[in-house]
Amino acid sequence: MTDQNKLLWYKEPAKNWNEALPIGNGRLGGMVFGQVIKEKVQLNEDTVWYGGPRDRINPDALPNLSKVRKLLSQGNLMEAEELAKLCFSGIPKAQRHYEPLGELIIQFNIADTTDYYRELDLNNGIVKTKYRSEGIEFQREVFTSYPDQVMIMRITASEKSAISLQANIDRGNTRNLDSTKPLFSNSIVMSGETGGRDGIAFSAAMRVSADDGTVQTLGNRVCVNNASAVTILLSAATTYRFPGPERRCLDIIASAEKKNYQDLKSAHIKDYQTLFHRVELELEDQQRITSLPINERLERMKQGETDIDLINTYFHFGRYLMISSSRPNSLPATLQGIWNDNMLPPWDSKYTININAQMNYWPAEVCNLSECYEPLFQQIEKMRESGRLTAQKMYDCRGFTAHHNTDIWGDTAPQDIYPPASYWPMGAAWLCLHLWEHYEYNGDKEFLAKAYDAMKEAAIFFVDFLVENQDGYMITTPSVSPENSYKLPSGEVGKMCEAPAMDSQILHALFSNCIAASEVLETDNEFRDQLLYLRSKLPEIQIGKYGQIQEWLEDYEEAEPGHRHISHLFALHPSNQISPITTPKLAKAAEVTLNRRLEHGGGHTGWSRAWIINMWARLFKGEDAYENIKELLKSSTLPNLFDNHPPFQIDGNFGGTAAIAEMIVQSHQNEIHLLPALPKDWRTGYVKGLKARGGFTLEIKWQNHQLMYVHIKASQSRICRLRMSHPFKVSIDKGEISQLETGLFEFDAKKDHLYQLTFNTK
Repeated sequence: MTDQNKLLWYKEPAKNWNEALPIGNGRLGGMVFGQVIKEKVQLNEDTVWYGGPRDRINPDALPNLSKVRKLLSQGNLMEAEELAKLCFSGIPKAQRHYEPLGELIIQFNIADTTDYYRELDLNNGIVKTKYRSEGIEFQREVFTSYPDQVMIMRITASEKSAISLQANIDRGNTRNLDSTKPLFSNSIVMSGETGGRDGIAFSAAMRVSADDGTVQTLGNRVCVNNASAVTILLSAATTYRFPGPERRCLDIIASAEKKNYQDLKSAHIKDYQTLFHRVELELEDQQRITSLPINERLERMKQGETDIDLINTYFHFGRYLMISSSRPNSLPATLQGIWNDNMLPPWDSKYTININAQMNYWPAEVCNLSECYEPLFQQIEKMRESGRLTAQKMYDCRGFTAHHNTDIWGDTAPQDIYPPASYWPMGAAWLCLHLWEHYEYNGDKEFLAKAYDAMKEAAIFFVDFLVENQDGYMITTPSVSPENSYKLPSGEVGKMCEAPAMDSQILHALFSNCIAASEVLETDNEFRDQLLYLRSKLPEIQIGKYGQIQEWLEDYEEAEPGHRHISHLFALHPSNQISPITTPKLAKAAEVTLNRRLEHGGGHTGWSRAWIINMWARLFKGEDAYENIKELLKSSTLPNLFDNHPPFQIDGNFGGTAAIAEMIVQSHQNEIHLLPALPKDWRTGYVKGLKARGGFTLEIKWQNHQLMYVHIKASQSRICRLRMSHPFKVSIDKGEISQLETGLFEFDAKKDHLYQLTFNTK
């Protein structure tokens, strides 16, 4: 893999936030602008949220639940929706929102410059800015260290005593800053609160040291004169985690400054590369154009040019974002990861759990970043307490539930007063599918034993919540198909409904996972039988009048045929209930569904386009998947490679990264499918470190669309079953491999063994 494929580089400073470059350690994030005279690093700390926990559950929900259900069953849609707005909506309607921490501003005494260059080096997780002024070369390096929990900037010059600057931290023009004060002669501390007395208090501290020259605080700035090199350490903390955030900030800095810059940098790189170097990907590009900056390459793609190397970079950038925004002991990645510069951000920059938060974690396992999943699991645990109250008070049900959003406090009451989305009780059920996925990839029974409680509790809610309709199906009601609407023959447009297809598909997956987990753990036989019965009573996936997968229990017309959500294809992806191998008729209907969405303008948001790529990959349609990757880069990618909803929303990055992996390897139906959706342009390539369900780690080399070799490392003893799209003769270096049918092989894998397979098409 060439280092150029792991670089985002530019010829000019960022003009705006969408051109700045992200750094982060899961908890502390920054957007580095690379400005020459007035550098800005926009700052985030993952627990700077407005306000404290609240009970927002509407007390009128339960007394009116049966009325809403009856109105829906009678077809009185508008009346049902108006009653739900009054009785189901949270009080107040909105959950808490994420806020920026502030800005690090550095003013330099610099004249005219030449030879400007800035980069984000994905190989080491460092942003670098370089330029020349009056014959002197200046350089800045900035990164956020996970081992030392501090942001570090190092400023150097090619001549001694050439650096003079003024540095400060504040919250910009938000007017939400309580105070900035100097500490000692080289430090300042910013402190404030969000949301008044019940909010979160925060602090950020900056300490500046210099080689040669002088350092002093004047007002709320640290001033450096005539230094040869400068090191800036910045830390942040809040009362969400620490009773004394200012003290915590100073302790972090005091610990970090015991090390010299090279030691801090080395510790950061070692930690980061432990995760980043697990996976390699190189799709061979004969027309390599890495000599052009990223923004120019994106523009070339908009003009119809091909740039396979940029897909390599995009894939690695997605892994970088995962490592930077979700680490053990951080919060999960929000709609914007950890990077948000708005006091009132789009969609509150929180957790939208009718796909977006889930999509953030689609690449975690397959890209060998299981540790990055931990914050999501901790969020699920946090939601259980709130979700039990929501289940009891709103629906008189056991277990726990959540609607389509949650926040730092694990709030599970409905968000907004928006019938197409707000009154959807499936959020916790979908999130709990990730617990089983983690087990599938890692085989950790100790983890599963703990996770099973949450999975079971999510399922128990629906044991109580489901009702039997006149056709004998056990259905969800009230609910919605996120965030879509349907039309009745009368022309009336409805949002709320009974048993949308996605609900039954999610429940089929949740019940199946709980059944399988109880078998692995050898527990809960009676509950398992109950779920087996309920699963058999769920509405089946249906094919509608256009040959499409039905989105609703009735074959309604869609109010928006090109809607961004494609919820009724949940069974295709991320679930595996639809497959060209096991359910070819449903797979064909899924293909019709995707084409109908695209023909009507679907995929117009970045995350929706990313989902579409994953679904084409599941259908083994490599060319369709590839065309949509190109469209994602052309139409929904910002100059810094952030995904554009618009505005910026990180789920498209994570979904796109997962989709690239999905085109190369899939592991569903208890088999590993090699190169299932390889497009013609990806003639030759190499991947190492991708994971497959069953605890397998893969290394794959292909040339001219033919597999050359596959190395498989097993973390468990079990049967390994391999599927290939082309007929091959397969040889294995140890043991025996048997052919089950054309293109399908299996062998008995032993724990911790490495197996080397070679292929011959003759």
